[in-house]
Amino acid sequence: MDVLQWLFDAKIEFEGGQFLLLREVLGNVFGLLSALGGMRRKVWAWPIGILGNLLLLTVFLGTVFGSPNAVDLLGQAGRQVMFIATSVYGWVRWRQARSEGGTAVEPEWASWGTRILLVVAMVGGTALLTPIFRALGSYEPVWADAWIFMGSLLATYGMAKGWVEFWLIWVAVDIVGVPLLWSAGYYASAFMYVFYGAFTLVGFFVWWRVRSRRDDTARPSGGDDARVTVETAHLDPTVRTR
Repeated sequence: MDVLQWLFDAKIEFEGGQFLLLREVLGNVFGLLSALGGMRRKVWAWPIGILGNLLLLTVFLGTVFGSPNAVDLLGQAGRQVMFIATSVYGWVRWRQARSEGGTAVEPEWASWGTRILLVVAMVGGTALLTPIFRALGSYEPVWADAWIFMGSLLATYGMAKGWVEFWLIWVAVDIVGVPLLWSAGYYASAFMYVFYGAFTLVGFFVWWRVRSRRDDTARPSGGDDARVTVETAHLDPTVRTR
């Protein structure tokens, strides 16, 4: 209990009375590790992410947990709960794929129909949640909080499904999240969102390259040489056919 109390109260203080909650820093570090594991398609990315979500949940419900920064971001807090639920789904899905002798997930491009549904869900969900979050007392601009919530939901689900586009949804979340978190005084999270923005672009191109390699190995150019190349690539997924 003493350790938990210390964790709740610990702050990193700066001149001028500014501070960062240690919980906020640790939560974002776990989130970064989870993103790194996701880019490498490692199953451990999910439980690490859940630990970060639990820490950040206590941060963004500042008035509930008695944080020094008593500003509630209900969308940010709600998405931590959503992250946990969706991460359990992704954890089970990736572990099942791994236990069946394959990789945890094989990156796939979403269909055009799925892409349209994602855009509609992003915009429509933001419009639907904004008045709800405002009625609950979320921080202004409330639409930004709702946007972050919806984008986080769709991106996490997309990661579990293995859609390459989920990285771009994170970019859209980060663009809105940085100014919102900074204005609310959550400086550690705002800084991490800047870093996440660059990191998610890297992740997008990594998954894109993995998908391209699979397309190359599945496209024989004819003859016995092509057959041998495809068979070799099947044994070693890092082989690129040219």
